[in-house]
Amino acid sequence: MITALRRVVKAGFVGFWRNTYVALASVFVLTVALFVIGATMFLDQLLSTSLQTLKSKVDINVYFVPDAPEEEVERIKNAVASLPDVASVDFTSREEALQRYRENNKDDEISLQALEELDENPLGATIAIQAKETSQYESVARFLEEQRELEQPQTPVIDEINYARNKESIDTLTTIIKAVEQASLVVMIILLTAAVLITFNTVRLAIYTAREEIAIMRLVGASNMFIRGPFMLQGIMYGVISGVLALLMFYPLLIWLGPRTEAFFELNLFTYYVAHFGEIFGVLVGIGVVLGLASSILAVARYLRT
Repeated sequence: MITALRRVVKAGFVGFWRNTYVALASVFVLTVALFVIGATMFLDQLLSTSLQTLKSKVDINVYFVPDAPEEEVERIKNAVASLPDVASVDFTSREEALQRYRENNKDDEISLQALEELDENPLGATIAIQAKETSQYESVARFLEEQRELEQPQTPVIDEINYARNKESIDTLTTIIKAVEQASLVVMIILLTAAVLITFNTVRLAIYTAREEIAIMRLVGASNMFIRGPFMLQGIMYGVISGVLALLMFYPLLIWLGPRTEAFFELNLFTYYVAHFGEIFGVLVGIGVVLGLASSILAVARYLRT
């Protein structure tokens, strides 16, 4: 068993180096395919980060009346925070709202003077609510309106819910996010399919050059596994070498792209590449090995059937 395995491994390496041009062509095509796959991974990460940034800039603000009881404000805040659709609730007290107003209008002497003439703080507390998904804001707003309806008319707590003002922007953003996610998925499927087909045809062409050798091995009684083994090893070698080359090709490219993507998308792709190097290496080399191995098995199977 060990002797047979050694022969298979030796035959695989010999076949790889003997057909140098064919091997280089296979590695080149597979490297390009893996580079395209890797590029779609980075593009998907850029899109995800951009969409997440857009999501973080959308929220619902609830403005409470200035004299709203603190326990009622706290109750509503905790009720909203417990909703499964809510990602975060940011509370701003009356004092914080007043301080923020003064900072934002520090150059407006008229507004500051009018504020000083008032006997008490005219601003109420607020909560800024972020949902987990933009499509969930409607259910959160509905819950807030229900809370508003439970209030006593003579002692209102909630002054305003700005969902109606932001609804158009939220709906537009939700549509954009869904469209981008669907388009990204379609593009990735098309590129992966193209990579598989191109790799399979290239490896099949490489094995075609060894068809006479396969026929001779069958004539002398070699088992199917012994015939298939060297080509399977070559397919694995194609995948490993191509995966490493594709990974190395990204290094100088992402050094150049990193600062630019950080400026436009708030994500430095080179930093992401370094931080997730192990994962990216595993994915590219893994896909390369699977493509090379599967292509070799399918291509050899054709000659074993004839």
